Amino acid sequence: MQKTKNNNNLVWFRNDLRTIDNDVLFEAQKKSDKLIAVYCFDPQSFALDKFGFKKTEKHRAKFLIETVTDLKDQLNKLNIELLVFHAQPEDVIPNIFTEYNINTVFLQKEWTSEELTIENAVNSKCKNCNWHSVYNQFLYHPDDINFDTSEIPQVFTNFRKAVEKQSKIQSELSLKKLPESNRIENNTTIPTLNDLGFEDFEINPNSAFPFKGGETEAHKRLNDYFFNSKKLGYYKKTRNGLVGIDYSSKFSAWLANGSLSARTIYWNIKKFEEEHFKNESTYWLIFELIWRDYFKYISLKHSNQIFKLKGILQKDYTWKTDQNSIQNWINGETASDFVNANMLELKNTGWMSNRGRQNVASYFAKSLELDWRIGAAYFESLLLDYDVHSNYGNWMYVAGVGNDPRDRTFNVELQADRYDANGKFRNLWLQPSLF
Repeated sequence: MQKTKNNNNLVWFRNDLRTIDNDVLFEAQKKSDKLIAVYCFDPQSFALDKFGFKKTEKHRAKFLIETVTDLKDQLNKLNIELLVFHAQPEDVIPNIFTEYNINTVFLQKEWTSEELTIENAVNSKCKNCNWHSVYNQFLYHPDDINFDTSEIPQVFTNFRKAVEKQSKIQSELSLKKLPESNRIENNTTIPTLNDLGFEDFEINPNSAFPFKGGETEAHKRLNDYFFNSKKLGYYKKTRNGLVGIDYSSKFSAWLANGSLSARTIYWNIKKFEEEHFKNESTYWLIFELIWRDYFKYISLKHSNQIFKLKGILQKDYTWKTDQNSIQNWINGETASDFVNANMLELKNTGWMSNRGRQNVASYFAKSLELDWRIGAAYFESLLLDYDVHSNYGNWMYVAGVGNDPRDRTFNVELQADRYDANGKFRNLWLQPSLF
């Protein structure tokens, strides 16, 4: 695409809410004479899904508002205006195209069904406009792996070994400040929690994730976890923790809405290794980023099969939909105090540890034999770090219809004895006077 005179272009932000290392913004800056940006708080994202859950609950909503607020500030420093609307994109973006004489919309490439449905709805209303979508959420870019999508290995270890041996990780991208003349009048406002249908609230004092949204907070956390406290150096030993802010990096929430890039984390790990030390823990955080990539490639390969009951393995199990069992799981009223504590943490904070997630998901799908998609939808609603690929990939994995041919079941009591031997975590969330 060659840059032409009066090339007015639009960046449509979705789950790429950052200015640092953003391929979409980088491409748009190169090819624009005038550049504006838009973000839509789509009412559909806060409506009820087919299982009766709000697609986005209050903790995710608050985090998202904070993220978009910070994005607007960071773009402002680049002389790029962010237009923000509480409306469906297909009702807003076509008007922007007309008003500002837009030639091309730049956006992050998505491939799951809901994102594509919205994208197609917008595209169908925007006549004579080019679309330029860019892969913007991987550690290993699709251009740099030696696999066709159809050949992505069914086992993670094979994928990991191949990309580590054969592929490179691209450098971070830097943006430039545009001239003051790039600014436009902007009277749009960011919606409040009330606007989105929620009452304002304070973060629970026991939360293991008391952080705010936005790339400023993400980089603050990265610098603290890596270079101030050097907790990165102990990550592998502490990553199965349950209590406190530092047992894990907590990067996942910022990664999920794109206010922090996987490449930024990777290159800062490499910087840490050069300046301080390299060990199993520094590698293990990269290992987890590769897992994140893997679930994205699995969803690229299998498309909407990741949302179907039989999963990508086409396994035909009998699943239940007993509402009492589902509600008991949601409310932390099951026969397992370990499951209950984790579910109460999720309900009251929007956060749950990786160890907790594996256990409550296994209990839901394997012990209660409930339709795993209902559990996945509840996680989508509540989790601050909801990522469609990781969420459904992990739920399939635990339910025995995904990428784990061993089809394991977690013994939640043994897990509690191992990871919460002194009962500290359960006592924290099962206190009768807590709520």
